[in-house]
Amino acid sequence: MHLVYADEHGNVFDHPHLHGIARSGDNLVELLEDELIPLPEGATLVGLPHTRAIGMDPKTGEMKPLAGDYQAVGALLPQGFTRFYVPGYMKTDKTQKFPLFGYTAVVWKDGRFYAAAGQSDDPEPWNPENCDRRELKVQVDRLLQTYPDNRLYQHLSHCALTYECLTASNTFLQRLEGAVPVSFSCNAGCYGCISEQPDDSGFVAPQTRLKFKPTVDEVVDIMLEHLKAPEAIISFGQGCEGEPSTQAKTIIEAIQRVRAQTSNGYININTNAGLSDHLRAITDAGLDLMRVSTISALDDHYNAYYMPRGYTLKNVEKSLRYATDKGVYTSINYLVFPGVTDREEEIEAMIGFARRTGLKLIQMRNLNIDPDAYLNLIPKAQGEIYGMKTLLDIFREELPDVVIGSYTHVPPRPVGQA
Repeated sequence: MHLVYADEHGNVFDHPHLHGIARSGDNLVELLEDELIPLPEGATLVGLPHTRAIGMDPKTGEMKPLAGDYQAVGALLPQGFTRFYVPGYMKTDKTQKFPLFGYTAVVWKDGRFYAAAGQSDDPEPWNPENCDRRELKVQVDRLLQTYPDNRLYQHLSHCALTYECLTASNTFLQRLEGAVPVSFSCNAGCYGCISEQPDDSGFVAPQTRLKFKPTVDEVVDIMLEHLKAPEAIISFGQGCEGEPSTQAKTIIEAIQRVRAQTSNGYININTNAGLSDHLRAITDAGLDLMRVSTISALDDHYNAYYMPRGYTLKNVEKSLRYATDKGVYTSINYLVFPGVTDREEEIEAMIGFARRTGLKLIQMRNLNIDPDAYLNLIPKAQGEIYGMKTLLDIFREELPDVVIGSYTHVPPRPVGQA
């Protein structure tokens, strides 16, 4: 399990003697064979800026930083995989923060790269290599010509072609889960927001937030185009927008108009679920799926990251419970981080949260954040740290009726229904 590192030009090397190590929370740890999988298709190797790679002497167990300007290397995993560890590294400039990605420990073994991760869902539907860029360009041009005045299609074309956002791309390819962003405002101030950051945050938002309020007509156009297949999903609440339920009036009217014309597919909302009254009205309008973003079921951890404005975790729980009771297929977009999510107190709290809300699906999503900045923000561990691999085993045992996955699924059809 050889250390992987990179030079200043981005060339990647494996060390002839030192073993690769990883990080769990603040701790550097040795990797075990059963915590590694071959680097998945669609994964990307990246250098960690302003770092020095650290390896382990297998004879003495000593952790050694490499001499010279050699960066640590991590892997960015596609959907369907949950990381077990962050790469091991030492920062050379602690004032600098990493770009907002989810870095996974990686090593070289038996002639190939391995990642410290496990498969938590079928990766094939969301494999970025399955997105035909030439066909995407054709479909973008077609829909922009069909709807020349629709600002949402113009916005999403930039997301698809420039940012290579798969959900935006799906909107033009008319497959899987498509995007219909509606909101430029938010009722939370997430520390790791990927679409809007304060000037003094030290982070650079990797994409631009929606800057206008779409009309109901613009929203309906996209929904009807996408919901042509029975299994299609169209989703409010994207990385390029704020909290969609702040535009509840637009969403409710759009759902009602769409459902008056077609029963095809599924209507989903990705939400922080803080605006309970708005979410109740959206649910009653004909919502099929609800995915709620959370980082913890503990108030102090949740509040430190989300910085909610005018709501609490109790509101989140209330929204989920109402949707579940109304037959909506509910899930959480669980932002997970090795050495934090697998803390004893975090696991116990999330199991209780899942049971109280009647969750159907937990989507394990690797948190995109600078590890040091995140760990300095949140409460310290109170109990034992079990490890991410063990966490998944615990969830599967304690929550047998909850699907452990990585992305939004359509609900299973009742027995006997075609």
